[in-house]
Amino acid sequence: MFFGNGFDRKTMYIILAIFVAISLMGVGAGFWVETLLTIPAVVIAMTFHEFAHAWAADRFGDTTPKAQGRLTLNPASHIDPFGFILLLFAGVGWGRPVMINPNQFTSNKSRATCEALVSLAGPLMNFILAILFTIVYYLLEHFAPATQIIGIIAFLVLYTIYINIGLGVFNLIPLPPLDGEKIFRNILPYRAIEWLERNEYTLQFVFMILWITGLLGNIVTPVVGFLSNLLFSGIGTLFGIFL
Repeated sequence: MFFGNGFDRKTMYIILAIFVAISLMGVGAGFWVETLLTIPAVVIAMTFHEFAHAWAADRFGDTTPKAQGRLTLNPASHIDPFGFILLLFAGVGWGRPVMINPNQFTSNKSRATCEALVSLAGPLMNFILAILFTIVYYLLEHFAPATQIIGIIAFLVLYTIYINIGLGVFNLIPLPPLDGEKIFRNILPYRAIEWLERNEYTLQFVFMILWITGLLGNIVTPVVGFLSNLLFSGIGTLFGIFL
């Protein structure tokens, strides 16, 4: 994801840093242990999310991500330090934006369709990972011995599932600078697109207010919970049928 030119990114970072600092006051030791165990899940979710954007753009003929070293699963190429910290401590965050040049697209699909699909690739990858790790979780539950190490691995797998679902849902919100806005921007009528471009700064401000006030969490959390329950129920039913 990226932020429009009308928004002061430095100011946004300061505001978010203050908010995170306030929210962390008074947390216990258990919180820090839990956060430490969340790091692998966050690294996986962010890395594959941004790689998916780069891979999709490359498939449509844009060589920009490859030239910038983004067509890789090396976390160092994709993680934005501030966005990483936010995802760890605040539940929302972002990786380094994958830059694309739509003029290089060589696909038979329209430029708008290619841009929308490139934007969709990141969240879609997170949902695919959530499905795969849910399968891993049930494999551990059914076939792995009940040891302390397996328990820790299962805990890490659970976090990876929830982080990926959360990142996928969060990025589909149709507000800049999220992927959802770029998806809808490329499928809406021309007048609607013009309106979005004129009001990009305002919409980014709305995003900030929703995030700081916690209203964004009130929107995302129930959706994440619903999808998580649906995923575990579906995969669990399949394991019950075939095992």
